[in-house]
Amino acid sequence: MHTIPLAGYRHSAVDRFLRYVQIDTQSDPQSETNPSTEKQKDLSRILVQELTEMGLTDVELDEWGYVYATITATTEKTNVPTICFCSHVDTSPDVTGAGVKPIIHFNWNGADIVLPDDATQVIRVADHPDLRHQLGNDIITASGTTLLGADNKAGVAEIMDAAQYLLTHPEVKHGRIRLLFTPDEEVGRGTEKVDIQKLGADFGYTIDGEALGTLEDETFSADAVRITIQGVSTHPGFAKGKLENALKIAADLLATLPKNALSPETTEGKEGFVHPTRFEGNQDQAVLEFIIRDFTEVGLQEKETYLQNKLNDVLAKYPGSSAKLVVKEQYRNMKEVLDQHVAVVDNALEAIRRAGLSAERRSIRGGTDGSRLSFMGLPCPNIFAGEHAFHSRLEWVSVQDMHKAVEVIVNLAQVWEERS
Repeated sequence: MHTIPLAGYRHSAVDRFLRYVQIDTQSDPQSETNPSTEKQKDLSRILVQELTEMGLTDVELDEWGYVYATITATTEKTNVPTICFCSHVDTSPDVTGAGVKPIIHFNWNGADIVLPDDATQVIRVADHPDLRHQLGNDIITASGTTLLGADNKAGVAEIMDAAQYLLTHPEVKHGRIRLLFTPDEEVGRGTEKVDIQKLGADFGYTIDGEALGTLEDETFSADAVRITIQGVSTHPGFAKGKLENALKIAADLLATLPKNALSPETTEGKEGFVHPTRFEGNQDQAVLEFIIRDFTEVGLQEKETYLQNKLNDVLAKYPGSSAKLVVKEQYRNMKEVLDQHVAVVDNALEAIRRAGLSAERRSIRGGTDGSRLSFMGLPCPNIFAGEHAFHSRLEWVSVQDMHKAVEVIVNLAQVWEERS
């Protein structure tokens, strides 16, 4: 076993990250364009410029906002698979990403971190157990009024830093490597316009995970549900015995959902949920949107049937009204694919161990671009990027964890070459 010593290497990941997070790349779930927001390309164009300056070949930003690039192989072997490292440039619609002011809390002393622009925003050790492993490290946060953007600009910066390392250390033997930076992951459309043939990779890794040393090879399976309720509308002054208010019908449906089960706030581990995400309309027509999550296809179908039955029960009280429930597939559990390609996970676990870390396999109560990429023909687990408290103003990442992620990427390129 040969481990690449990154000690002494001047990392660029943090400098890149501090610049990237100040570019607003928030995606928009209501937009029908690709990408959903043009401002995501503001970062993509910078990545193209930086990759080109590094000396990468085949650097391209396509019309859909995807960045492709190639790190040329340094090995003499001809049978080394092409691997891809992937991160997404967009940030969550849940919290604003405009005007991010990143702060480095050097040599963190173990105290709760009060964010200066809103003192009510406090990163408490009691609420963030992974902080306990960061004593003496340098913690990066936002200022309290925005998210940070570590999800997933930490991964973007780490891949960029690893690319720089590999290009400046040609003695490191590796096969052909493809880089992919995607838009719209946060709105479930991160792979919609990926050209798998053009990408030309055999296996992939998203760098979009949480705690140091973790690898995620299992995700939720996910569907979206849209329920359109058609009520009976009439003038409210003459409505007795006639009006069937679509808003009240929708509210009745929401009220039937259990309070202590089947929701994100009441489930954990391998438990799935039925989660309303949007409600709009008027007395004539109302629309409810849900996301359905489970680790199995059967579990998804059970929850969708459950929701349909609840809807039928409610409609029985409103004989003049009707409703339509439409299910749209979002992504499926990547484990179904990864179990058929054991090397893609085993090599990643080895790369993590070579970085001096304890490797841990986890399941994601969510999804990544890797979920869809796996089913598109690119088996693609998710490696830690050091991101914590995603989609919130309390988001944080440590400098030391980011550097370890870079080391793992470099190790992984080497492991594939050695084992081929």
